[in-house]
Amino acid sequence: MKRTATAVWNGTGKDGSGNLTTQSTTLSKTQYSFKSRFEQGVGTNPEELVAAAHAGCFAMKLSFVLQAAGFTAESLEATATVELGDGAITSSNIVLTAKIPGIDNARFQECAEDAKKNCPISKLLNTSIGLEAKLM
Repeated sequence: MKRTATAVWNGTGKDGSGNLTTQSTTLSKTQYSFKSRFEQGVGTNPEELVAAAHAGCFAMKLSFVLQAAGFTAESLEATATVELGDGAITSSNIVLTAKIPGIDNARFQECAEDAKKNCPISKLLNTSIGLEAKLM
């Protein structure tokens, strides 16, 4: 499987602007700029997209891990926060709230750690990955 995305940038780093388009066109010429990345501006930015990818990948991987363990989640809400410092992503921290009938907290924590370690985006990121998992 291969997926593509295209970035178009015009102008200088600080004063220019660009747009992002994904293969699925979920993002279609979505604006990004210096302001949307480092200040407050309209549009997205690479770190926000990495955070979305990490949260989505983790939640989906956790659902597979839970299924293999004999559980089905009623809901999984994962929020990833990506931190950029010194020109590199320095961490991605996931906060998870889950509703899973019949699972105890110890087994839940094992499954969440498995998903954190083994989701493809976690494997891609060469950074510290934190997890705070709460079973409701």
